[in-house]
Amino acid sequence: MKLYIATHNAHKIREISQILADCEIISDDPQGVEENAATFEGNALIKVRAIAANHPGEWCMADDSGLCVDALEGEPGVRSARYAGDNALTKENNALLIRNMQGVVDRAARFVCAVALVDPAGKEHVVRGECEGRIASSPSGTEGFGYDPLFIPDGCEVSFAELPAEVKNSISHRARALSSVRELIVPQVNSGG
Repeated sequence: MKLYIATHNAHKIREISQILADCEIISDDPQGVEENAATFEGNALIKVRAIAANHPGEWCMADDSGLCVDALEGEPGVRSARYAGDNALTKENNALLIRNMQGVVDRAARFVCAVALVDPAGKEHVVRGECEGRIASSPSGTEGFGYDPLFIPDGCEVSFAELPAEVKNSISHRARALSSVRELIVPQVNSGG
């Protein structure tokens, strides 16, 4: 089954392809689309609507993900990719998070992933996955992307960036959201809908 994904992020495409291995993942970059919603769900809908117009009668999907830190009142949140500025690099975002967390005792945080789908009939669906954890005092690991070197999921002693992909892809926020996506897609595909 074809599933069009609104992203150009190679890391995200690889993760989605691993988690939804029975789908043919096709990237469609929604260039020029401004992610200006106040919620992850809103941004995911903006992106999926942009590509769904290009692929009528097909399954289309977009996600918006980010890191929410309790001590920072939910920041970086929907601005996770732009935390240190609109054109910030990952290392700049991570450095700003480390600076903002200096001396902070409560390091609780969660990764959030909202996924918006448009089914072949044009109906919209939105699901959400979260992974609770804490912020490390310094980055560790070389796997993953974004804030992965700084995020230690509950039940683990190492960061997302130190976990094997198959472990991360079974517990992450994206894995949890995509589990709900699978529940939406499979029954409709099996029924020919």
